[in-house]
This record gives sequence, structure tokens and C-alpha cells, in this order.
Amino acid sequence: MYPTEVDITVPNGNKWSQKTGLFIDNEFVPSVKGETIEVEDPGTTKTICSVYLADKEDINKAVVAAKKAYYETWSHYSGQKRAEILYRLADLIKENSSHVADLESLESGKPKDNNAILDVLHTADVFRYYAGLAVGAQDGKTIETDPAKFTYTITEPYGVCGAVIAWNFPCSTFSWKVAPCLAAGNTLVLKTAELTPLSALYISELAVKAGLPAGVLNVTCGLGNTAGSALAEHPDVRKISFTGSTGVGVKIQEAGSKNLKYCTLECGGKSPLVVYDDADFDQAIKWASFGIFFNKGEICTASSRIYVQDTIYDEFVKKLTKYVEENLVQGPQFKKGVNVGPQVNKKQMERVLGYIEKGVAEGAKIATGGKRATVEGETGYFIEPTIFVDCNQKMSIVQEEIFGPVVTVSKFHTDEESIQLSNDSIYGLAAYVFTTNIKRSQKFIREVESGQIFVNVTFAADFRVPFGGYKMSGRGRELGEAGLSAFQQTKAVHYNLGIEL
Repeated sequence: MYPTEVDITVPNGNKWSQKTGLFIDNEFVPSVKGETIEVEDPGTTKTICSVYLADKEDINKAVVAAKKAYYETWSHYSGQKRAEILYRLADLIKENSSHVADLESLESGKPKDNNAILDVLHTADVFRYYAGLAVGAQDGKTIETDPAKFTYTITEPYGVCGAVIAWNFPCSTFSWKVAPCLAAGNTLVLKTAELTPLSALYISELAVKAGLPAGVLNVTCGLGNTAGSALAEHPDVRKISFTGSTGVGVKIQEAGSKNLKYCTLECGGKSPLVVYDDADFDQAIKWASFGIFFNKGEICTASSRIYVQDTIYDEFVKKLTKYVEENLVQGPQFKKGVNVGPQVNKKQMERVLGYIEKGVAEGAKIATGGKRATVEGETGYFIEPTIFVDCNQKMSIVQEEIFGPVVTVSKFHTDEESIQLSNDSIYGLAAYVFTTNIKRSQKFIREVESGQIFVNVTFAADFRVPFGGYKMSGRGRELGEAGLSAFQQTKAVHYNLGIEL
């Protein structure tokens, strides 16, 4: 039997004892079948450790614990008491942020100093934000109807909720689900991505230290077709929140329909970035690079298809290529100065390389990059930041989500054409526009089919602002007050004060 705690060493020399069990009822336990899965460092391709892998029986145990905790404990806590626990957890995450960032870097391939640490500090902010909202989370309002009636609403939690999180931002997506869910008064069973379970398991330890009652939060690592399906189908899970690919999101919604679960789905994207001829050119170059190559392109809101007005197209391509070649430093995630790490695993690397081959076959030209990167002394899953130019809408690399450091650049002539090209996608998660003309930007904002529009900036989501997409990018919203509402349901009360029949 594999242990539920092992010693691990990070390439930067830090050492600690890592929990490897399923976190159920505030304890780290082996899975029922005893199955484990290896967690890999994508920078070195070496195994970090193994963790227990949940199956249907384990998910049921976690749901039973969550249901018991909801009815016997958590539903009796005031908003103030829930808030105090979430505030303590936020403080503990911040106090241990370097340690959590080590874990996130190690398992996901993010450079620690300019990528993973930002994710961890954001995670602490999310917990602190929803701690503040927890105090009034179950407030309702009175509604004037008839002088002889007293009519009001009560905002209530669902009860037991489920969550499935992604591997590209394991800490962020953990907080986006856990913090509003618990603040609203629900209990939760969460499934991590099998590639990146370590940071979530460690934050679960911190939750115990913060005083979270047993069973309120349960964290499992499992495969989508077993643990994920079991969670989505479970009759005692009333709501599920998912972050991941569009294809899996469709399966989650189908599985959840068996008991009409409310589903929040944050799925894929193929976000356009439009550069008009009046844009601040140098800033547009920098933000365009950041929008696709930050987090090595493994971002659902990545600005992965760029459209540039034809009058400035050639100059833009030249300067973007020069900027990328001179400013992006590729290497292992704990090396100082590195800002582009390895892809999360071999499968993802090969998927991205396959798209690069397809792009060339379809007639796109490579301005820079285009192959597996050679990093001295390392065997990790590195891909050169790649820019395709002279692309068209029929190309797979323009239409399909690649989820890697690959961007396409195309030209347009009129404003109407830029909007038409932006909307020519099954996705609608984010869109970016660069212009100094307010009227132009307002037309773009109104006419582009996307859940989020960013003007003269990329990848600037904020925990106080709703996050979500249109079309096949998902349904519902996370973050902000909308994120809390996603874990709540409204009860209407009609009280007769004197109406007689």
C-alpha cells in the first residue's frame, strides 16, 4: 500500500512532506481500490510522487461525508462564522505562498517567480473576497405585492455541490470553486486534475488548520471518466461547477442532467485580438505577446488569434516576432529569469506540435518558433513560442483551441471585417481590441459575441468581476458577486396577513 504522506524535494532545494491520500472528512486516506497515479515534473520529466486515485466508491464516500457535514454542521453556521474560517484560510495561503507556488511550479511547469506565485496570491485574494461576502450571503429581500401580504425571498445554498478543476491553473480554479461554494453555505466534493493534485491537497491541510469542520470540503484526485463521471451523476450532488475543455464540459452537463443539476461550465476559448491602425503600437505588441505566451499558452482566454489592420500588418508581424525572440526566456520553472516554462506533460506537448505541423501543411508561414525547444541540460516538454502569419479562417490552427504557445496572425481591411472575423468561432470566452478611438472600441464591445471584452490590455481578469463565456465557451459566471450567486438558489415566501376567501 502506497503511503498517504511522502517526502519530496523541489529542484530549488526546498523539501517537505507531501500528503498523497484522498482528503475526505478532514483526513487523508487511501482510495478504496488502492490505485495511484504518478505526478510528473514537466520541466525534468521525472516523477515527483504518486497520489491516490479516486473511483466511484471514493466519490460516494466523499459525498456522504459532505452531506452529513451540511445537515449536521455547516448549515447551522452563521455567515459570520463561515467568514472567519475563510479569512483564516486566506491568511494561511498567503503566509505559505512560497511553498504553494513551489508545488504549483513543480507539477504544472509554471515559472515560479513570475507566474506561479501570482496564481497563489490571487488564490488568497479570492478566499478573502468571498469571506467578505459570506456574512450576507443568505440575505433576501422583501417585495411589495399587497398590503395584506408579506412577501419576501430567502437566498439558500444548494447543499452538497461538486466541482471539477483544470490543470493549467490548479490553485486559481480551486479557489474559484471552493471559496464561493463554502461562503454560500454549501459543502463540496472537488476533483482535481490528475496531472496537478498537489497544491490542492496542501491547501486542504491549511483548511483544517483554519478550523474548517470535517466533511465540509473533500478533495479527490481522479480520472474524468471514472471519478468525474461519478461526481456529475451522483444523485445527492445538487450543483456542479466545472473548468476544462468544451468536450468534457458537454459530458458533465449530460451526466448532471440525470437529476437536473445546475451546472456552471467554464470551457474552452479561441479568443481574438484585434489591432486597429490607431492603436498604441508598441503597447499592442507587448500585450499581444503576453496574452498568448504567458503560462506557456495554457490559458482558456489566451489571445491565440490576432487580427491586424492591413495598413500596419507587415510592421506588426516584424516587431512582434522581434519582441518575442528578444524577450521570452525559456527554461525550467525554478530558474531565475525564465518566463516560459514547459508544457504540462508529454501528451500536451505532442498535441501542440501536431497543430504546428498541421498549420504548415495548411499553408501558414512560421515567423518564429515551430518546434520542440532545446533547453540546455533539460529533458522537459518545451516548445518554442511560435507565431504563424498569413493565416486564414479555414485553417485548423485558427479555428481550434491549441492550448499552447502558438498564435496565428491574419490581416483585415475594415472595422466590419474585424468584427466578422472575431465572431467566426464556436467560442466566445474573451476578446481583445487595441485602439485609441472610443467610438471604434464601443462598436467592437457591442458587436463581438464574447463574455468578456478587454480594451488595450490582455489577460486582466479580476476576482471582483464576473468571468465566463458565450457559445461553446460555457454557461454561467464565476468570480464577483455572480460567482457567489452561482452557488445559491432563491426561495420565495408568500405570507397571508389577512386576505380572506
